[in-house]
Amino acid sequence: LDALDINYAAMAAQMDAVAARLRAGETRVTTPAGTDVRFRIGDRPVNRQTGDASKTNARKGRIRIDRHTELPAGVMRVAPLEPSVNGVIVLPAARFFGTSATNVRMEIRSGVVTESSATTGADAVKAFLASQPGASRFRKFALGFNPRLTIPTGEHALPYYGYGAGVVRLSLGDNTELAGNVRGGYVAWMFFPDTTVTAGGETIVK
Repeated sequence: LDALDINYAAMAAQMDAVAARLRAGETRVTTPAGTDVRFRIGDRPVNRQTGDASKTNARKGRIRIDRHTELPAGVMRVAPLEPSVNGVIVLPAARFFGTSATNVRMEIRSGVVTESSATTGADAVKAFLASQPGASRFRKFALGFNPRLTIPTGEHALPYYGYGAGVVRLSLGDNTELAGNVRGGYVAWMFFPDTTVTAGGETIVK
């Protein structure tokens, strides 16, 4: 309930400013664990979840997900130009088909995971990447803006899909709803609460 009581106009303006920076040049996402991903969004549509479910706002939509309004609000998402996505995603811990994996590392070249490794669960990671047509392809960059979706004291889970301010969500799989080129009907989300994000030469998240 606290996450509903926010300044929606201020949040929307902040999203617009960040979207402009994303268009200004290359975006880079890094984490202390070793994630380092770079991409460009070009003129790809940017979906802004600002809490506005009015008909007027819906008519402005350019892509399917623009007609989908969520509460609590607070995420901005875009499908980068797939060939522009390069780098490495590092997950300290994750689950793949029910198998725990640690220190997962996925190398990305031109939007495709070309190599993977893990300290434990490496076979499960490889099986996951080979399981669906889009499972090994970069899907989306999302950034949270809601100032009240913070991690409660004593807990570790991110509230509401990482819509909290500063949380980054990277994903693999089908990005049809975001006007991307990856098909396959499969989506996998990865959440990062400790990123630094730079875009167009400016630090967006630290």
